[in-house]
Amino acid sequence: MNAAELTPAGGLTAEDLGTVHLIGIGGVGMGGLARLLLTRGVPVSGSELREWPALAALRALGGTVHMSHEASNLDGVDTVVYSTAIPQDHLELVEARRRGLRVLHRSEALAAAMTNRQTIAVAGTHGKTTTTSIMTVILQHAGQDPSFVIGGEISEAGSNGHHGTGPHFVAEADESDKSFLIYRPHVAIVTNIEADHLNNWGDLAGLKAGFLQFAELTDADGFVVTCADDPGVAELIAALRERGRTVFTYGESADATLRIAGVASTVQGVRYEAFLEGKPLGELHLALPGLHMGLNSAAAVLTALKLGIGFGSIAEALASFPGVRRRFERKGNAAGVRVYDEYAYHPTSVTAALRTLREVAGDGRLVVVFQPYRVYRTRDLQAELAEGLALADEVVVMEVFGPGEVRGPGEGGVALTAAIDLPDDRKVFVPSWADVPAEVVRRSRPGDVVVTMGAPPISLMGDELLAALAEADGR
Repeated sequence: MNAAELTPAGGLTAEDLGTVHLIGIGGVGMGGLARLLLTRGVPVSGSELREWPALAALRALGGTVHMSHEASNLDGVDTVVYSTAIPQDHLELVEARRRGLRVLHRSEALAAAMTNRQTIAVAGTHGKTTTTSIMTVILQHAGQDPSFVIGGEISEAGSNGHHGTGPHFVAEADESDKSFLIYRPHVAIVTNIEADHLNNWGDLAGLKAGFLQFAELTDADGFVVTCADDPGVAELIAALRERGRTVFTYGESADATLRIAGVASTVQGVRYEAFLEGKPLGELHLALPGLHMGLNSAAAVLTALKLGIGFGSIAEALASFPGVRRRFERKGNAAGVRVYDEYAYHPTSVTAALRTLREVAGDGRLVVVFQPYRVYRTRDLQAELAEGLALADEVVVMEVFGPGEVRGPGEGGVALTAAIDLPDDRKVFVPSWADVPAEVVRRSRPGDVVVTMGAPPISLMGDELLAALAEADGR
């Protein structure tokens, strides 16, 4: 998909879309948009090929879910929405165009839903989902009932999409396919910038130019929030300020607008002292461990402060934040083995997550089940991924999840497994989903932490692992 083919909403609202059909409605991005539209009263249908966990909730909200891709699914539909993962020759897309229906990329439909709201768009290589979720919870705690669409589910709320009555719209903005360039935010948050999605951006310089373009899309009285500690955004900060844009920063750096100090991370979470423009505000606590989680929260805290929300309310919201599904999510315990799920798939986030999970494992070992996400990323960042995975005691590597991609010779899970600097008996490539639980049972023992990590489908593996561990323990 070419970003030049996408256009801002131009005054189009969600209600103007009529009855909306989403191809691949079970994915987290499409599911969040579906929830938003349904809670806004917009009729929604969608098509899927597998029973994703989110589908039951969408049906309960009044959505129609077709468990097949058929031309007849478009009967009575006004607008068809697709994501970048959907090929242009998909039969429902072809049929929609044949019928003359309105066809929109997910980002275009989302932009329409943002019309007449103050949008807080969260972008960055890492931390988007957690930051977007924390921002949403802070606004909710302040009684503002924001609209939101998030690429993950807030654990306590159990939702990643909602139409609210408040003035703000919080959205996770995706840079991977350049679609974040059609939004017109009031606040643009950029958590960090690292090399990723270079198949679309060409090189790191192109990616940085894209983030600068995104940040400049903020409206005249809006502002940009970014991390003072991240070397990837240094050029962004300088360029924006040179062009007269308002930029606020956060981090441990002495010159950060919101400086965090005395950062302490334990299994119980991360704590730090907050200083706004040199003035002490007090201590903040988030019940998720890791410095990276502290930085994610600081982005939302600074944004909320600049939007006029009181520090006391922010601190209460942060303390109550339950986490995000697939972000350090504990699935359960069986046979003395703790099982977690984690969305990390980029080398930096994989490394940060495994360092935190090693703290959690304590005297136990860390066993990782990793499903690589995207052929191009696994190929281009193989050495960095292998280095991060080597932090584990045992690694089970699955085949790459890359819808629509073709693996070339020497690419994929076999090559990644070979690159991990662990003895051969502590790493293994398991291409068959059905064989993974038995392999994990064989490699784990009481006291260990097992984490499923990587591409979206692996989130479904945790329950199977728990069942297999319990069965083996009962023999």
